[in-house]
Amino acid sequence: MKPREIPLVGYSDRLSVGPGEKIEFKVSSLFESPFEACLTRTLYADPNPDGPGLQEEDLSHVFHGRFPSRFQKLSLGSYGLIEGFGRLPMSRVFTFVATVWPSLPAAGKAQVVMGNHDPSRQTGYAFGLDERGHLLVIAPGLGKRETLSDRPLQARHWYRIWLSMDLDLGQMELGYFPISKIFGDAGQVTSLAIDQGGRYFGDNAMCFAAGFHDGEATHFFNGKIERPRVFDRALTVTDMEALGSSGLTFEPLADWDFSQNISSMDIGDRGPFQLHGHLLNGPGRAMTGSNWTGEEMCWQKAPEQYGAIHFHDDDIYDAGWESDFSFVVPNDLGSAVYGMKLTCERASDVIPFYVTPDQETTQNRIAVVIPTYTYMAYGNHARVSNDEEYMAKAKAWGARSFTPDQCPQFGLSTYNLHRDGSGTSYASRLRPLLNLRPNYLTFSEGHAHSGVHHFGADFYLLSWLDQLGLGFDLLTDEELEENSDWRLARYSVVMTTSHPEYHTKNSLEAISEFLENGGRLMYLGGNGFYWRVSVHPALPGLLEVRRNENGIRSWISEPGEYYHSLDGTYGGLWRNNGRPPQKLVGVGFTAQGKFQASGYRRSESSYAHEVSWIFEGIETVTFGERGFAGGGAAGYELDRADTHLGTPSNAVVIATSEAPGRS
Repeated sequence: MKPREIPLVGYSDRLSVGPGEKIEFKVSSLFESPFEACLTRTLYADPNPDGPGLQEEDLSHVFHGRFPSRFQKLSLGSYGLIEGFGRLPMSRVFTFVATVWPSLPAAGKAQVVMGNHDPSRQTGYAFGLDERGHLLVIAPGLGKRETLSDRPLQARHWYRIWLSMDLDLGQMELGYFPISKIFGDAGQVTSLAIDQGGRYFGDNAMCFAAGFHDGEATHFFNGKIERPRVFDRALTVTDMEALGSSGLTFEPLADWDFSQNISSMDIGDRGPFQLHGHLLNGPGRAMTGSNWTGEEMCWQKAPEQYGAIHFHDDDIYDAGWESDFSFVVPNDLGSAVYGMKLTCERASDVIPFYVTPDQETTQNRIAVVIPTYTYMAYGNHARVSNDEEYMAKAKAWGARSFTPDQCPQFGLSTYNLHRDGSGTSYASRLRPLLNLRPNYLTFSEGHAHSGVHHFGADFYLLSWLDQLGLGFDLLTDEELEENSDWRLARYSVVMTTSHPEYHTKNSLEAISEFLENGGRLMYLGGNGFYWRVSVHPALPGLLEVRRNENGIRSWISEPGEYYHSLDGTYGGLWRNNGRPPQKLVGVGFTAQGKFQASGYRRSESSYAHEVSWIFEGIETVTFGERGFAGGGAAGYELDRADTHLGTPSNAVVIATSEAPGRS
């Protein structure tokens, strides 16, 4: 299906901002006329006409502006770039070599593994795979691209591939041999006559996992690349075999060792000219290489076995859009959920953000922790939200009609698979997140009722607190990550919202320390504190998750790739890290079903004097049988108490959920 264009869309450089701080907005508009931007406060985000519907407060008196429209392109696909490659002193005889693990060899289009070819200038070279997975070379001396192998490379096998040129002899040699044991394939070396005067170098940048055309990356490679090198001589097949055992007696001119700087997006060159580079769009690091023995599962203990980077043609980290305008938060604005509302002709968008409190002056005693790491993990979750039922419901309710299924150009969520079938382990907020919007429906089935989830569902709590007149402050996961427990210590009670599923070590420990110091926590969601994620201070807006041996998950990490690249910690469930949610909040995730819900039934224990006050004003044995989210108070994802996993033995279960009715 052809991606659906969104005429007006944007994102901000951060999800939360404090008084006196600046937030920047980046907008892409397909219109010729200027767009307008005004500040709103979001009060309620569920478009269900049986409820209040979308509610927002117009704050255009605080901020309003008119700005020129322009289209800003978002390019998917990860690659490595060595911009100083032109400084390498090349002789007329040279060899380029890389070790590869193609994950989608027959991609239907050419894939560049390594090269500096610039078709507009007719300089440089590139080699990789053709549409069917055969070895391919592109060079100006050929006059065209050439497929130079009889059989395609197989998916998920390791190969060493190389390109040698001898301009004095006018000869090119392209070869490969399998490092993995592949029945009936001993590799191949092919020679080809070339133009001795071809412009193979120049000052073009070196690119890994992509080529360049008209200044843009293209022909992305899907798979792992390990240890690209450049030699000033023609290497033989015997030399290629020796590369894997460090048996060469001569040194390369350039040697990009991907086992260095694993927690960064930097590429280090061990060669004499130090041609360092960087990675774009967040390819996967801490990936097992061709020399991984299976004896060590943690990349920090054997980094030399984790010298591979997994590139994908649909990776995305930073969309890289320019800022169209910024907003400095007034000191008296107040902690709440705000939106920058964009309008132009018939189109509109709302970019949500959170204003956090000035903790020196706030009088509020309640804090609500907004699970922005969970929002990021689910950001742009394509989940078949484009069928007739969904679109009809969205139209009838006036809900947003643009979904990640229809608009894959903005990248994937960590619940989706890359085109090569591997799981998406990085999430970014530095791009438009189409499901992080008011008025967005996640589910459309009849039993789903409103069908809002995450961002939209969390307004059930925020709106309720507003109606009760209870002042509260909003803190996001990123505040807990950066400032730990002091953010929570001043509050009498801390609340979670509906689905605080993903946590870093710091965000989890901030809540844990708050409880250990006598704080009161109201865990008001389900499936909370489930997956461990990592972030890195030098890579703002990027989150990493590895899905390991157990847990309900849409994909599983490859063996040996269970440790996060960003901080070296063991990924997967917090339960696997010795911290099941039952230890923190008494209950933890146990089951998942359709997006439908039921009510609760009081237990005999709930009538004890110590806890009966909780039910003041409730006369029935059952409660919570109605609701906008799935039709009740409990459903979709359910938690359980379990003393084996850490529920205190003196915990009192005051109610349990009923089985939902069939629909």
